[in-house]
Amino acid sequence: MTRLVVLGSGSKGNALAISEGGATLLVDVGFSAREIRRRAAAAQVPLDAVTGIALTHEHGDHATGAALLARELGVPVFCSPGTWDRLRVRAGHARHVPLTMTSAVEAGPFRIESAQTSHDAAEPLALAVSSVRASIGIAYDLGRPTAAVRYLLRGRTAVVLEANHDDVLLRSSGYPPAVQQRIAGAGGHLSNRAAAELLADLVHPDLAIVVLAHLSERCNTEQHARDAVFPALMAAGFVGALHVARQAEPTGPFSLTISTEAAVLPTG
Repeated sequence: MTRLVVLGSGSKGNALAISEGGATLLVDVGFSAREIRRRAAAAQVPLDAVTGIALTHEHGDHATGAALLARELGVPVFCSPGTWDRLRVRAGHARHVPLTMTSAVEAGPFRIESAQTSHDAAEPLALAVSSVRASIGIAYDLGRPTAAVRYLLRGRTAVVLEANHDDVLLRSSGYPPAVQQRIAGAGGHLSNRAAAELLADLVHPDLAIVVLAHLSERCNTEQHARDAVFPALMAAGFVGALHVARQAEPTGPFSLTISTEAAVLPTG
């Protein structure tokens, strides 16, 4: 069984944990190391089993605690060379394992693949984490879903995808026009509408879990995201479960297998 927990997702921080066979991979550490430890304990994620930390990019809401936590846990950081260049000053003795678009890397029982995204960061990536039992695609902070990202996310057991903003709420948000253009632009964030269109293309019989992530507090709501995405998934024949990740608390855990339908595990 592969276990997925979103430790938190939104403008104030993003992190998730994937566990299998006594090993755990963290994907993004956008909270302090102390806060990650608190959330991991609440979600029963064993940090002493972490084999590595994979990062999508260097922005603070994705990488704030990565360097310190990697040093404390004695594990490598998996990220693009461009991301590592931005983190190197505060990384100390943490070890870097580069992620490239040409080959996968191994982290314990996990296989990590990547594709470059369209975002205003040094060398941002979407990630796919696979094991013998499941495969999870993770993509947020992407202004546009490139062909490479679409290919990376195809055929996964679960997809964690940004649904950052509602187009109408963004226009009425009070943000200056330049900020609105940055959010909605090719180097910004994926809207609910764009997330719905992408997810409809990704539906296949074994897609068991979709998690909408990185919702804007100011320009989106859980209901707006669901209302945009759910009909598109249903029209495409999706028979799995749709969830929305929360900022203030963990979402999940979810159990995933390739051959059986995923289910939400009891939380206590």
